[in-house]
Amino acid sequence: MEIAELVKKYESRGPRYTSYPTALYFSDSTSAKELEKAALDDDRDLSVYIHIPFCASLCRFCGCSSSVCTDSRKADEYIDALRLELGLWKAAGLGKRKVGQIHFGGGTPNFLTPEQIDRLNALIEEFFDKTEDLEFSVELDPRTLTKAKVEAFARAGVNRASLGVQDTSDKTQKAVGRIQPQSMNLAAVEYLRDSGISKINIDLMYGLPFQNEDSFAKTLEDALALAPSRLALFNYAHVPWMKAAQKSLEKYGLPDAQTKVGLFTQAMKTLEGAGFEYLGLDHFALPGDELVLARKNGSLHRNFQGYSTRGELALFAIGLTSISQTADTYRQNHKDMPSYTKSLVEGRIPTARGIKLSAEDILRRSIIMDLMCLLRVRYADYPCDFKDKFASALEKLKEFQKDGLVLLNPDGFEITKTGRIFLRDAAMLFDAYLSDPTKRYSKTV
Repeated sequence: MEIAELVKKYESRGPRYTSYPTALYFSDSTSAKELEKAALDDDRDLSVYIHIPFCASLCRFCGCSSSVCTDSRKADEYIDALRLELGLWKAAGLGKRKVGQIHFGGGTPNFLTPEQIDRLNALIEEFFDKTEDLEFSVELDPRTLTKAKVEAFARAGVNRASLGVQDTSDKTQKAVGRIQPQSMNLAAVEYLRDSGISKINIDLMYGLPFQNEDSFAKTLEDALALAPSRLALFNYAHVPWMKAAQKSLEKYGLPDAQTKVGLFTQAMKTLEGAGFEYLGLDHFALPGDELVLARKNGSLHRNFQGYSTRGELALFAIGLTSISQTADTYRQNHKDMPSYTKSLVEGRIPTARGIKLSAEDILRRSIIMDLMCLLRVRYADYPCDFKDKFASALEKLKEFQKDGLVLLNPDGFEITKTGRIFLRDAAMLFDAYLSDPTKRYSKTV
């Protein structure tokens, strides 16, 4: 069956599975104290996520938790709040734990001044011990990046950077409100490499206004000119009921599912021709990259930052709207600044909601994450009679196999190369929450 026909057949709406259950099912029904106790009882080394919720301007496609800010002093107040949050965790019994991974996300982490970056690093040094093999990554916007800021990140120990490029077409950039000539991207890469930060990721997005085969070929050419070791190709999630600014893009027209898949397959061919390996869903990496090695040894992991290595670490997140994870809980901080700061001033860890996973949740999560990360399921890996328990899902997978999307065998099944385009649809067969009509998702393709 041709790709266009497969798109018509399988196009649906569903989660991206950066967690299971998804954040839509977090609530305050599990007490904050219980969720916080789970974090304190988890004695694993940490992967620390710090959310920086500020941007200098709004990109109309954005689905992140951020706000436009023009006053850099707000960031100083925010770093003060992060100190209060960590102080409350220390008072609750969180010792100076070892950290194997740190990620600054946003928003725009390079909204911070060099001095504020130094302050944030001092905070990390005060409350955590870094391991010798620390992976320290940061998301960067080339439009507001300076050499001094990169040098500050390098002083902090950053050794991997993700540059938001999205698209290099003038017409698309004007439509989405993100003017970013290739000269800015080249300058950002030069700053990073001159400062010793050689591991560089490039983020692109398909499904934006005016994108077509010719324009996207130029975007891919520009991205490869930056010589990244990883490249993420994100499917634009049009969710105007959650992000009102996205509504403005509709006046330009958005590519339909078939066009989007065409752009993706074009990118896949180009990137594989340049030596990248397709990891599944939206990530590509060069053969020696840690993500590729993690896929091969079975340790590739997926969380709220996307695909990641070091899944053995407990995810400990601080800051506005940040999400943490233990073996059987997710915990999210308040999503609005007044509630977040009020909680801190009143001496309470700013937990707003979360979920404690049942044994059934944990089972289904392991299946879905194996699909998303390893592109296969082995029945013997799970504590159940898999074929009996998931007979309905396996029956539906026979249709996927007929269309060349999966390979079923007596011991399990695996996703084919074409099937990776429909990976979310396959994972949805094992999701017990999708029957809730009140939850809305982005399109899977």
